[in-house]
Amino acid sequence: MKKVVLPLVMLLLASAGMQAQETESSGTGANDFNKFSIEVGGGVNKAANPFDVGYHMATLNFFDANLGFRYMFNTKFGIKAEGYYDKLKNDDIGPDFESKVIGVSVQGVANLGRMMNFESFTNRFNILGHLGIGLSWLSDDNTMKGDKQDQMGNLLVGLTGQFRISNRIVLTGDFTAINNFSQQRTWNGGFVDKDSQGQYRDGFDSTLYHATLGLTFYLGKHEKHADWYVDEKPDAVEEAEARIDELETMMNDTDKDGVPDYLDAEPNTITGVAVDSKGRSIDKNGNQIPDELENYVQSENEKAKQEIIREVTNGTNADLADLINGGYVNVYFDFNKDTPNAQSVSGINFLIKYLKANPGTAADVVGYADEVGDNAYNKDLSARRAANVKKILVDAGIEASRLNIIGNGEDANTGNSKQVRQTVRRVTFKLK
Repeated sequence: MKKVVLPLVMLLLASAGMQAQETESSGTGANDFNKFSIEVGGGVNKAANPFDVGYHMATLNFFDANLGFRYMFNTKFGIKAEGYYDKLKNDDIGPDFESKVIGVSVQGVANLGRMMNFESFTNRFNILGHLGIGLSWLSDDNTMKGDKQDQMGNLLVGLTGQFRISNRIVLTGDFTAINNFSQQRTWNGGFVDKDSQGQYRDGFDSTLYHATLGLTFYLGKHEKHADWYVDEKPDAVEEAEARIDELETMMNDTDKDGVPDYLDAEPNTITGVAVDSKGRSIDKNGNQIPDELENYVQSENEKAKQEIIREVTNGTNADLADLINGGYVNVYFDFNKDTPNAQSVSGINFLIKYLKANPGTAADVVGYADEVGDNAYNKDLSARRAANVKKILVDAGIEASRLNIIGNGEDANTGNSKQVRQTVRRVTFKLK
């Protein structure tokens, strides 16, 4: 018997572990039902052989009491711990005796009703199967006083019928067979025969039967327990819906450029700007400003310049200096650089020509930085940019005394987009 029990123990533990792992990895209804329950019951018992000669007990002997705690990994498999107490007495024919059995067990539980789709025809009746191992202790108040209790190993198997009274309480009827091994005493308190060396012979097998009625109380915040929970959607349907949701998420187009986010290499392009097949704004000259935006800005700047020229020509504007003071003549810089980039040549030349044509005019050379970096660093960077532009002007023949350096640090009009940061990394001029 021992050779049979050990593999069964290992099988039970492995099964419980696999069911727990399956529950953790499955997202279908894992948190939609209650998992814990308390089970109480009482009824009759019957002990099969061995009895000493002349001893026997009634077919249905009162009484048996049990208390269990159960946890379901999912709607089909679980585990429970149980304790029980039995009183064994003689019938009206044999000699008097009264023995007591106290036992504890750990059992795997299978929801047979769910496996056989009981929910297709009833939501009131169900069947659970349970199988496990335990320990029990046999004692006799009359004939065994002062002796040690007989400790036995157990293999338990049983069926539990359920009738659902409500979502919290269930009426149960259970039948369990407990096969005992390493038993040294008979049920009425006698001893197993000794061998030739005076040692007790190896324990023999016996069986104790339980037939009980009881109640199960479900614990938890959900409406139903795993015993009765039915997932309205098959796993295949839930998996299909999950895939559809995933596809819908992938097809989102956050920046509305016509390229889904999962294919979009630049998911935050400016709305309305033309992009390539990977969602990147088209920038042929590589200055990090989308061509459409650049063309628009240049067009708007040109319109403003022409308007100022017309005003000067018509005598309604004081001087072409408004082009410079209006911020239309700038020197631009690449990220974290303090030397002008190639696109700034025309702005510098424009200012050199103006200052040479107006020798009485001085100018503030004002540097700016984008928002990247802390305030102190940006202040220093903007000052270095202004100083380098002043040096270029001085090298071109403009007196240093006419040029005043100002480092304004971060531009208050900056933003988070790459295009805006490109336009605020600059040096501008104020004539005076």
